Amino acid sequence: MSARASPRSRAAFRAFRAITTRWMDNDVYGHVNNVIYYSYFDTAVNQYLIEEGALDIASSAVIGLVVETQCRYARPISFPDRVTAGIRVGRLGTSSVRYEIGLFRNHEDVASAEGHFVHVYVDRATTRPVPLPDDLRRALAPLAD
Repeated sequence: MSARASPRSRAAFRAFRAITTRWMDNDVYGHVNNVIYYSYFDTAVNQYLIEEGALDIASSAVIGLVVETQCRYARPISFPDRVTAGIRVGRLGTSSVRYEIGLFRNHEDVASAEGHFVHVYVDRATTRPVPLPDDLRRALAPLAD
């Protein structure tokens, strides 16, 4: 079995979005529940895409469907911590994108959690895969290695 990689620092990510923790995010153990981290990932990426003009959630002809997701937890986050989500693109394919996200607690430089998800971009009406639109590719290029 291989050793677990250390969490990345903020320098490994290309864009950042603030996430506000909420009282209800905490579970009975006093930290943000594991399922909420996935919500943070989704919120950060989609906020970036909307701000960059690459996604109109009501009318874009092409939408991303999640086909894979993963999260590794390094240290807990709790309300009322401030969270910054670092975003990068690990792979930019023909019709898919692997988004990699680091969640940073308060002003810490090392991620409290890291994860990824893969979007396959599809035609909204048919849900069949399509090549990434030019505006999406332009928005993602600065996030790619």
